[in-house]
Amino acid sequence: MDLPAGHILVLSGHPGSGKTTCAEALAHLPGGPKVHLHSDDFWGYIKTGKIDPWLPESHAQNQMIMQIAASVAGVYAGNGYFVALDGVIRPWALPTFAELGLSLHYIVLRTGAEEAVGRCQARGGDSLTDPAVVAALHAEFADLGAHEDHALNVGGLNRPDTMAVLQAALASGRYRLNAPSTSTEDSGPAHRT
Repeated sequence: MDLPAGHILVLSGHPGSGKTTCAEALAHLPGGPKVHLHSDDFWGYIKTGKIDPWLPESHAQNQMIMQIAASVAGVYAGNGYFVALDGVIRPWALPTFAELGLSLHYIVLRTGAEEAVGRCQARGGDSLTDPAVVAALHAEFADLGAHEDHALNVGGLNRPDTMAVLQAALASGRYRLNAPSTSTEDSGPAHRT
């Protein structure tokens, strides 16, 4: 499967769901030009004044980061790249991406809470490993409300199986949020945000 040029995939989920691994793997698939954007990098660029993004007082900063991420993704997609943007991106951020007027897909990877904590703790390094924070972020993705049909259960799957499920999900068109008003292509049902 070649990923469609000019499309943006917002690949989200709780920490430990596999979103970064999958986004990186998608960007390395053969075919047309692709880019992987890791939203955590945009927070990492803040050297003074950064607020941990899971804290309640970080909402304004988080909104700014989503605007930056959408802008960068839009430039790449507008120049013909398939963009795989991963991060803990909640549905409230989607209108910022939809405003770009580009083809947009939203997939939320899910595992069980214990699996998420275990994966995060196994990573080590400067990754998020605090079980209480991981569990709290996991809980935030337990019910996506109007976007619940964008959740993809990958619990217990290894990397190749997760990639196979993700690629099938993308190919189905079911996780697409919109279609640009100037587009004549048919990629299946469109979901409006």
